[in-house]
Amino acid sequence: MGPRIQWVESFVTPDRIYCVYIAPDEDTVREHAKLGGFPANRVSEVKRMIDPTTAE
Repeated sequence: MGPRIQWVESFVTPDRIYCVYIAPDEDTVREHAKLGGFPANRVSEVKRMIDPTTAE
C-alpha cells in the first residue's frame, strides 16, 4: 500500500496478535488487513505513548 501505512511491530499472545502501525486513519489499517488476508477485529488509535522516561 505504499507509504500510506507502515508496520512497526507485533506482539503475540497465546490467543491474539497485536500489531502496531503508523497510518493516517482506521480505514487504511482495515484496507491493509483486507488486502493482506488477515483479520482486524479492533483498530484503536494511540493518543499518547508512555514509557519509563515519561514517568514522574
